[in-house]
Amino acid sequence: MLAAFRYVLYTELLLLLRRSQEWLHPLSFFIIVICLFPLAFTPDTRFLQTYMPGCIWIAALLASLLSVETMFYTDMEDGHLEQLTLSQLPLTAIMLAKLAAQWLITQLPLVLLTPVLGLLFHLPFTVTLALGLSLLLGTPLLSLLGCLGVTLTLGLKQQGVLLSLLILPLATPVLIFGVSIVQQAQAGLNMAGPLAFLAGLSVFAMTLLPIAIASMVKVSLDD
Repeated sequence: MLAAFRYVLYTELLLLLRRSQEWLHPLSFFIIVICLFPLAFTPDTRFLQTYMPGCIWIAALLASLLSVETMFYTDMEDGHLEQLTLSQLPLTAIMLAKLAAQWLITQLPLVLLTPVLGLLFHLPFTVTLALGLSLLLGTPLLSLLGCLGVTLTLGLKQQGVLLSLLILPLATPVLIFGVSIVQQAQAGLNMAGPLAFLAGLSVFAMTLLPIAIASMVKVSLDD
């Protein structure tokens, strides 16, 4: 079963890399939004050090919504999603592999850009570290919530607005805790508590949400 999981993960990674628009658009959107924030407010260094971590989190949330919107669209159009449900590998494991590939290709680059953003906006090392850790722990949760919303609207036309209405209320606590971790680092306080809570939320979501996503995919295909 582990070999089959690795094969599905490898296949999904290759497919995502070949469909470059699915990961280039969110990454480009993230970079453009980050560059527009200083132009919209002020290039003052003290202002950027205070408020840019929160702006980066907002941009990551919006980029996550953009990256998951078409996650199952191609698979559903060509019938690949139906074939996955007939596989001997449990559909939950297949969904977990798809989610892992989705995060590695679309969200991990945002986390890897954190040191560059820290240098660009003159963030202290501790703040940059806190921002990177919060994104590393929070972006898997954003991807899982986004994919759950996609499965709830699977097969609907013009699902973009409905998808945003479903996901944003669920993703708001993740945004709050991610920003609070950075704020505690800025104030010189211990950030272990919020980090542990965010890590616990991510582990809880990675345990249960793939099961819910697999169930919703079966229901959507049955309809």
